[in-house]
Amino acid sequence: MRPQTLEGYIGQQHLVGSGAVLRRMVESGHVSSFILWGPPGVGKTTLAGIIARRLEVPFFTLSAVTSGVKEVREVIEKARSSHFFNQNNPILFIDEIHRFSKSQQDSLLGAVEQGIVTLIGATTENPSFEVIRPLLSRCQVYTLRPLEENDLMQLAYYAVEHDILLKERTFRFTETAALIRYSGGDARKLLNILELIYESSSDEAEIEVTDVIVSERLQQNPMAYDKDGEMHYDIISAFIKSIRGSDPDAALYWLARMIEGGEDPAFIARRLVISASEDIGLANPNALLLANAAFDAVMKIGWPEGRIPLAEATVYLAASPKSNSAYMGIGEALQIVQQTGNQPVPLHLRNAPTKLMKELGYSEGYKYAHDYEGNFVRQQFLPDELQQQRFWHPQSNSAEDKLRAQMVKCWGERFEN
Repeated sequence: MRPQTLEGYIGQQHLVGSGAVLRRMVESGHVSSFILWGPPGVGKTTLAGIIARRLEVPFFTLSAVTSGVKEVREVIEKARSSHFFNQNNPILFIDEIHRFSKSQQDSLLGAVEQGIVTLIGATTENPSFEVIRPLLSRCQVYTLRPLEENDLMQLAYYAVEHDILLKERTFRFTETAALIRYSGGDARKLLNILELIYESSSDEAEIEVTDVIVSERLQQNPMAYDKDGEMHYDIISAFIKSIRGSDPDAALYWLARMIEGGEDPAFIARRLVISASEDIGLANPNALLLANAAFDAVMKIGWPEGRIPLAEATVYLAASPKSNSAYMGIGEALQIVQQTGNQPVPLHLRNAPTKLMKELGYSEGYKYAHDYEGNFVRQQFLPDELQQQRFWHPQSNSAEDKLRAQMVKCWGERFEN
């Protein structure tokens, strides 16, 4: 079911649609190194293969699960020998690049820097945490999104007409809500569900797909469509949502499922740190400290004892008051930055290390807060066009009520609403 061309590629139109960045890059015939970051089953590997075929260059593949430094160097030498004058660089595709160690990633640097290969990496993990900085600085990161309902149904209709197995019968999609929900934006899950329905149906010529049928088939074979035996992304989602929903019992259950399933403890710990910032936030700032301490403890003491600080942090976060005001605030600020561009810094906030800068008015009129009563004095800190813009909106909890009161004392009506 893997498409061979961009025209047959489903989803990710923000990257491959008409005029989108990757399509423009491919159509120009010159592709620079990049990393595709997104959940499973959204087309990372497929997209890399399409690009290599479109450019007609040698295509080498490594899996970070099975390859070491030796294999990396061997592939780089093959790429070097297959590189011809006036031809685009061979493409080296590394699946699950987040699993490469620092030394393995270091072994790629020279080849990428010298143009021996164009690196395309695929990862389900945040590259900021998993890819070394020198390599990350040489690669653009493109984020792939879970497939939307229209994408999934387009794939479903294509699959039942073209798959060598499924096309033997006629599929009639009477209801699709359960099919979409259980697929979770993952093309691979969708195809596995269709195969499961096919295999569990009798030999009738027509197979009707309804919400009841999908739910029944999956309950009878709860792990049939999950290649790893554990629904990795579904369970971490349930874990985080249980913490967000203040249910420590459910959170501990999903934590236990991940532990029994052999999940990477660092993966769980990272999600706890994110949850402490995103969901608890300023309602209980100690949550971030404890989550970070749990992460540190797991790295120090290892497994299986590491389950104890993870459990402690899980219960503490689930039982804590919740606020996403900081999370929402930075989201709103980023949106305004994207809309308004590079607004100039007010002159009085700029440093003036040179005589010329002082003559131009840099730093003139700046008021040093500690020179005033209460260590505060009103002055403008936002760019001129955004003076009245609000980003942080404190929520109703004891911790943020105190912060709000302090801001009202400083800024008056600006923080009263």
